[in-house]
Order: sequence, then C-alpha cells, then structure tokens
Amino acid sequence: MGGEVVRHWNADVNGISLHVAEQGPADGPPVLLIHGFPELWLSWRHQMAALAARGFRALAPDLRGYGDSTVPDDPAAYTVFHIVGDLVALLDHLALPKVMVVGHDLGAQVAWHLCLFRPDMLLAVVNLGVPFFPRGPSSLSEAFAGRDGLYIMQFQEPGRAERAFARYDVATVLKKFFSIEIDDLTAPPGVEIIDFLEARSTPLPWISEEELGQYAEKFQKSGFTGPINYYRMMDTNWRLTAPWQNAKIMVPTKFICGDKDTGLKSFGTEHFVKSGAFKSVVPNLEVVIMEGHHFIQQEQAERVNSEILSYFDKFTGEKA
Repeated sequence: MGGEVVRHWNADVNGISLHVAEQGPADGPPVLLIHGFPELWLSWRHQMAALAARGFRALAPDLRGYGDSTVPDDPAAYTVFHIVGDLVALLDHLALPKVMVVGHDLGAQVAWHLCLFRPDMLLAVVNLGVPFFPRGPSSLSEAFAGRDGLYIMQFQEPGRAERAFARYDVATVLKKFFSIEIDDLTAPPGVEIIDFLEARSTPLPWISEEELGQYAEKFQKSGFTGPINYYRMMDTNWRLTAPWQNAKIMVPTKFICGDKDTGLKSFGTEHFVKSGAFKSVVPNLEVVIMEGHHFIQQEQAERVNSEILSYFDKFTGEKA
C-alpha cells in the first residue's frame, strides 16, 4: 500500500455510519474515491497509495450497504439522493468545500450525479468504465422490458439474485464478477446470471487470494442485498431526476475505460463514447481508452494511476 499507512474511521453522516479508508497527508488536496459493484474501498488500494505518495489526501468510503458502513434494510434507502447525500455529508463533516473525485462502475454513476447535484463542490472528476448517459425518455424497466436474462433486470425482483448467489460461497460469487470478459451480461432464458458467469479456474492476475479473501470476509458479513438495492432503485432514480432532464455535466472530466470492458461493448456505449455524443453532454471531457477489462483500476493500476495523477496535477493549484 505504499509508504503511507491506511487510516480507518467511521463518521455518522446523513443518518448512517460511513466507513472511510484514508491515506496521505491530512492537509493534502483531497480526492474522494467512489467504488462500484461488487467492491469496497479496497478496490482503490493502488490509487490511494499513488495519490498519497504524490501528496494528495485519498478518501475511500465503503458506500452505504457495503463493508463496514451501515446496511439499511429498506430498499428505498438506496436512491441516488441517499448515496450522493452521504458523500456530501461526509465532505461537510470533514469541512472540505471542494474536492477531486474518482468513480468506477456504479460509483461512476454516483460521481456523475454528484456533478449534477453539487458541481460547486467539485474541482475535477475522473470516471472509470461508465460514461454519463443523459436521462432517457423511459425508465430502465421500460427500456429493458422482456430482457429477463439481463443482470439488471434479474436484480429488480426482491430476493431473486440473493437466492441464486447463495448457491455459491461468497468468494466464488465475487470471482465470477471479477472474471467477466464477455460483451453482454445477459443469461440464456431460464438461467440466473450468477450461474451463467464463470469464475476463472486460475487466479486473477490483478488480485491476490488474500485480497479476494478480504473482500469475501466483508461481503459475508454485510451481504449482497444492500449493493443489489442500488439496482432496485434505478427506476425510482429515473423518476426523481426529472428536474435534471437534458442537463449537462460541466465539471472538468477525464473518462477512462478498458477496450474490452463489457460496459463499453454493451448498449451501444462504444459508439456513444467515440462518436462525439458523449462530449456533447460532458463538454469539458478527455477520453482515454486503454487495454483492459472492467476492473481497470486494479488490472492496469499503474496506467490508471498515471492518468489520474496527470489530470489532477492540473487542478492542485486551485483551492481544494
């Protein structure tokens, strides 16, 4: 984890307890790192060390529902307003009026909404894997109606994914997701997505068995329902974000994606990113496509670190 020790603490914010891992000087320019599914603060271990070594203050929370943070029982407690509200409250708790942000996967979606809701708090954003899609004319369930094999649709029904996941030990569930190299996360008819996904028979090159065990220990304790509830709130989020229809992301942004990321290969995302449509809704945008898959910040840690640091270096002269 580099020369700086990782400090762990919990903060009571927005009605929950949020666990935060912190690395780097307390007076350094602050960088908030927002993990995705199914991950933890630990997913940022390489970036935290690199940021700390450069003098930044890296702050990586376990989002609500994950790890050592509170896991609310009510699915309605997982809207994008709750998640972004947690992070705004955390920054207020730390008396940090402006930060730089890095997001990945669902954490990138959270970061995009942080840009929409509180651009005044952000100097710059680096998002990994999931571009900003403008709010569409219909909800997610309407857009994907009839696609029962799609993982997002299988996650909608309360308890369905959890029952399927329970057929495997937690480490295997995680490894199945971490091993994804297919272009479409859609299971055949009558098959659950977790049964369709295959865990690599050999160790993943970017995560040790010890690290996988650290993830598994936390998910064994906190479960998968909280993380899956993020997906169950996607239709609600669509309804709640009507005031931001046609809004653009004006925060300076770098977007990084692996060329083999399943998200890039699905839903017409690659064309959206490369055609200019993406830049039309995020005007101050740089795009970096590099060799790699979905968990790019771990698989290509050094390259991702270099891209983050070179971008944030532009903003460190500004008040953070």
